[in-house]
Parts: sequence; C-alpha cells; structure tokens
Amino acid sequence: MNLPIWVWLTTIGVFALVLAFDFYLVARNPREPSFRECTWWVLFYVALAAAFGGGLLLVAGPARGGEFFAGWITEYSLSMDNLFVFLLIMSRFSVPRQYRQKVLLVGIVIALLMRGLFIAAGAEAVSRFDWLFYVFGAFLVYTAWKLIGHEEEEAEFSENIAIRAVRRVLPATDVYHGARLTVQVAGRRLVTPMLIVMVAIGTTDLLFALDSIPAIFGLTREPYLVFTANVFALMGLRQLFFLIGGLLDRLVYLSKGLSIVLAFIGVKLILEALHHDGVSWAPEVPILVSLGVIIGTLALTTIASLIKSRSDNRRAAAQIQREPAEVDN
Repeated sequence: MNLPIWVWLTTIGVFALVLAFDFYLVARNPREPSFRECTWWVLFYVALAAAFGGGLLLVAGPARGGEFFAGWITEYSLSMDNLFVFLLIMSRFSVPRQYRQKVLLVGIVIALLMRGLFIAAGAEAVSRFDWLFYVFGAFLVYTAWKLIGHEEEEAEFSENIAIRAVRRVLPATDVYHGARLTVQVAGRRLVTPMLIVMVAIGTTDLLFALDSIPAIFGLTREPYLVFTANVFALMGLRQLFFLIGGLLDRLVYLSKGLSIVLAFIGVKLILEALHHDGVSWAPEVPILVSLGVIIGTLALTTIASLIKSRSDNRRAAAQIQREPAEVDN
C-alpha cells in the first residue's frame, strides 16, 4: 500500500479529533462512568473500527481488509490483558475513582505516541532485514510459553525506569491535589501523583507492545494497517476498563487463549519466513485462516471461562448452604 501523505495526515487528524473530544468530555465532568455509558462508548469504538475495516475491504480488497481485522482483533484482545496491570497501577497509586478516566485517557495517549514511534522503527527494520521475522516468531512462541507457564503467579507491579526517572528528576507530593499535575508548595513547583500514574500507564503499555507489535507484523507488513489497528484497539480502552472491570476475574482462560494466538502467529511468521527463503515444504498461511484461528480461539476461551466461573460460583454457593446444615447436625 503506497499511500500518499495526505491519507496518513487525514487519518491521524481524525484520530486526534476523536481523542480530543473524548478528553473534553472527561475533563468537563470528572467522575466514574456508568455501565450503560461505557457500553455505548465501547460499541461506538467497535463500530468505528468495523466501519473502517469495511471501507478497507471495499477500497483495498479483501486481503488488506482481512489483515486489518485480524490485527485489530489481536491487538484488542491483548489490550484487554493490559487492563489487569492497569487495575494494579490504579490500586498501587490509590487513584481517586473520579479521576481514573483522565488518568487512563492521558496514559493511553502517551502509549499511542510511543507505539507510533515503535511501529515506525519496526516497519523500517522488517523492510530491510527479513531475518527479523525469525526473531519475531521465536519471541512470540517464547512469550506464549511464558504466559502459560507463569499464569498462576500473582500479578505484581514494579516501577519501570521511566517512572523512577520522573521521581528522581521531578520532586513530587505524596497526596493528590484534585486532577492537577503540578502544584506549588512553599514556593516550589512540585508534580503530583497524578502525573506519575499517567507516566506509569503510558510506559507500562509499551512493555506490552513488545509482544503485540511483533504479533501484528506477523499478520500484516503494512505500516498503515499496523498503526490503525493499534489506535482502534487502544482508543476504547478507557471505557472497556470500567465496563469489564468486574468481568476480568471471570476470564480465567484469557491468558491461555492469548498464548495460543501468540504461538500461532509466531509459528506462522517462521513458516512464512522459510517459504520466502525458498523452503518448499513451508506453507504461507492465508489471512482468512489466521482470522479464523484468532476469533475461534478467543471465543472458545471466553465461553469456557464464563462456564467455569458460573460452575465455581454454584459450587461455592452449595458449599455455603451445606455448612449451616453440618453445624446444626
């Protein structure tokens, strides 16, 4: 896709306008959004991504449209896994509930800017060095194995180098001052924990991009599709955080589903790299097959998670009912 510069500028401009309007709504009325409000916003962003993908199907053909949908679904699913860590960060910094929307939105904007640089560097690298696909493939398979092998460990949050640098360079207060990022105390200008937690959200997301960006490059090599899929995956993440916050604990098999997706894309990358290098037995995996595997795996793991959660709840309720009877006897 040799796109003219105006297409890139128009796309970025539209995304910026949508995010600016979203930020205006959050800044005007800081609060914790209702379930209904979050549902409508998530549906809006999903419909926006679906409309964009539909437009690609008509303009660029089914191959490009399929690559976008596969990349967007993969990035969106991996972004859901980010919500676990975002919840830990919010708890770690004791962010007031009415300001969590603003923290998430600014953190997501930081993440988008950093991902944009990461995508540009990655696109340039893979266009010059074909052997990087072997590295990406092996890394995704390793990440999938690690995700399965360590899924039972308790999740923790530790401050990364960017957060430690901000703390070291910029003196900070110990308490929040509303939604302000800086405050003047005894003649000194200090940053508040609000700025620290925004940096934490934005830079922590970049760590997740270390596996999500190679994953989407395994589905498409078009920088425009990689960029737009990432933006659409992150734009509705704020509302998704509040919408499925209580559902996260019920998606017990989400990590397994994501690990299967990452392992599949990793193997796909290696096979296609071998095919490109002239290995006759190595097949090219069609994008429709990739899309089917991704959607099917995530659907099955979601259904299995909800069934197991319901079964566990029933078992717990039955145990509670038995205990009083045993005490009476």
